[in-house]
Amino acid sequence: MGDVHRLILRHGVAGARSMAVTKAERQAIDAAAFVMADEENRLGITHAGFAMTSLPHKRTEEGFWKREGHRTTLLVESGRDRKGSLIGVPYGSIARLILLYLQTEAVRTNSPEVELGRSMKSWMGRMSLTTGGKTYQLVTEQARRISACRLTFFADRENGAEARHNGAFVQDAISFSGVISDENQQSLWQDRVKLDPGFWRSLKEHPVPVREEAIKAIGTRSLAIDVYIWLAYRLHSLSKSTPISWPAIHTQFGAGFRLVRQIKPTFTEALQLALAVYPEARVDIEKEGVVLHPSPPAVPKSEARRLGIA
Repeated sequence: MGDVHRLILRHGVAGARSMAVTKAERQAIDAAAFVMADEENRLGITHAGFAMTSLPHKRTEEGFWKREGHRTTLLVESGRDRKGSLIGVPYGSIARLILLYLQTEAVRTNSPEVELGRSMKSWMGRMSLTTGGKTYQLVTEQARRISACRLTFFADRENGAEARHNGAFVQDAISFSGVISDENQQSLWQDRVKLDPGFWRSLKEHPVPVREEAIKAIGTRSLAIDVYIWLAYRLHSLSKSTPISWPAIHTQFGAGFRLVRQIKPTFTEALQLALAVYPEARVDIEKEGVVLHPSPPAVPKSEARRLGIA
């Protein structure tokens, strides 16, 4: 258990917050307290490729996105509208949360068809996302981008071969009614959406279980979401302590940072928040980078097995 969790146990949340020096420290304490108080332990699922690569954090005008990770490369190409104009690459926390829902529900029901409508609305409520106003506009935009884009995952095999997956996230567009939903109005979402067959097959082969409450506690901080998923994927599979250099961190997480040294403070804050919601994680920050230590999984194996995940 990390220092922030011991601090909360010893002094309480209010006492721990009073000792915080920075806003980032207070955010980490609040996130840790939220997860420590959670009793439901809801399970989320994401593709392993997103543990080693990531979508953009901010809007990009480019129609092509490339990210490198540990033995993994992600390419995302923007779709186009009927006039031929670029729709854009999905980005930010909202895109990540929509994809988390789609992947989790598909694995939970063992079906590529995912129910939206009230189910999606209920999930958005659990994640503290409203279905009106600015959030509605953001969700609409990101769903449109997710629906239209094409993606390719490259993965290096142990034997030196290269695996390649071409496809998309969903088969058809995620459409909306255009009405801000409540119990007496038309549903905000269409009834169902179907994952792209290739993506669904790859997701079943490479699922990463995460704690839904951990993602909720992180909130809209997309870099911290990526770091948490990365740790959830890597730490429990390690057999020995593994150093990760700052250049390697920059390659995987440094979108928007031209120089390696520029990402260090931002990544460190994101890492501290990710560790706050993953108390079993053992990670050290050092001058040359970070050191990952073998750690218990973010989701107990007994919980993952209930969804058929080894």
